[in-house]
Amino acid sequence: MRTRLVGLIVSAAALFIQQACLAFDDGDFQFWNTEELSWSLVGEWGMQLEQEFRWGDDARNPYYRHTDLGFNYSGLSPWLDIGFNYRQIFEEKSTEWKSENRPHFNATVKFNLGDFKLSNRSRFEYRNREDADNFWQYRNKLSLKLPVKFTRFELKPYLADEIFVNFDEQELDRNRLCTGWAFKLFKDLGGELYYLWQRSKKSGNWSDANVLGTKLKLAF
Repeated sequence: MRTRLVGLIVSAAALFIQQACLAFDDGDFQFWNTEELSWSLVGEWGMQLEQEFRWGDDARNPYYRHTDLGFNYSGLSPWLDIGFNYRQIFEEKSTEWKSENRPHFNATVKFNLGDFKLSNRSRFEYRNREDADNFWQYRNKLSLKLPVKFTRFELKPYLADEIFVNFDEQELDRNRLCTGWAFKLFKDLGGELYYLWQRSKKSGNWSDANVLGTKLKLAF
């Protein structure tokens, strides 16, 4: 874990330098927008509803959208959250829109390293795809929140790295390195502005995507 955390910080620093020089010439530029609604239920149970839209081809073509509904429970331990979700996806492939049903289970471990806040989320998901093979996938996301904040909007910088493992192929086929700012607009409304570098493997070849993302989160 410590080795991966050091690698995350070093990679993020290199990413800033590289993208400042190369702009978006090394891969497709995309824009992703997410809206999330969460609310408390009984006891330690909560519920979330999320929608996300993605534009590719230099952010001109809407090619992806998903709706995700889930329940989370935080009563097992102060450092552990678990969740059960169902996600429906529509994605344009070869000029046709294909659907995917993706139930997933999540377990998130939360801890502090000095004044830094860290979390490690493990996700197991079953990808039931239209006109394609179904398979199990594992995702692990390590996030680091820096112990600083700026302005009255409480701007907080963060770093995150997520790996994707295809169980059928028994290989890592995607990585997402992300850096951004979390902020608070009102008491129950917050958001994020981030840059994400995605590297994906398909048919033995790796390709990159450079993503500018926004996220709004309403909690009550």
